[in-house]
Amino acid sequence: MPTVAQAYGSVKVCQMLSNLYQVINVFRYDRVLKTIYIQAGINDEFSIIINQEGIWEFVE
Repeated sequence: MPTVAQAYGSVKVCQMLSNLYQVINVFRYDRVLKTIYIQAGINDEFSIIINQEGIWEFVE
């Protein structure tokens, strides 16, 4: 299960993407790494990881 901080972080990220009219293509919680992965954008140009502390970062 995601942590509370991850849940809040994912809502923030999804809201920011929505405000920019970007589609969210993948939203996944990885049980092994305990991270949330979000892939967004028409051409999948945004890849974001949210760690257990709710801190998010872009990945390539």
